[in-house]
Amino acid sequence: MNQDTLYKAAKAAQEKAYAPYSQFKVGAAIVDEKGHIHTGCNIENAAYPIGCCAEQSAVSQMIINGGKNIEHILIVGRNGEPCPPCGACRQVIFEHGNKDTQVHLETADNQLSCQSISSLLPDAFDHSQLDK
Repeated sequence: MNQDTLYKAAKAAQEKAYAPYSQFKVGAAIVDEKGHIHTGCNIENAAYPIGCCAEQSAVSQMIINGGKNIEHILIVGRNGEPCPPCGACRQVIFEHGNKDTQVHLETADNQLSCQSISSLLPDAFDHSQLDK
């Protein structure tokens, strides 16, 4: 996985974000199990909290394009500020990844930090807790 390519894809998606209310544009780029990149951006709505986060948008694109599993996701917000996924997006990433899925965030010094989704969402709820 080339972090530079993934970063550029997330930044390009961020430019397409629809954020007229918050002015907080977010972009996300996913690498799936086949090595394909899928991107998404946040889409706001005047009727809060209706909208779509960048991570959810990218997951939708992955599924539409035939991807099944998130290997890596890179998320960008304001330049130089980490933009960690919200709680709902952490659950979505876990659902469509696995405990080792890597979440990459831009840092204050324009580097990337990386941690597993299981460290961001310990004791995650998953399909194993559902009645069969």
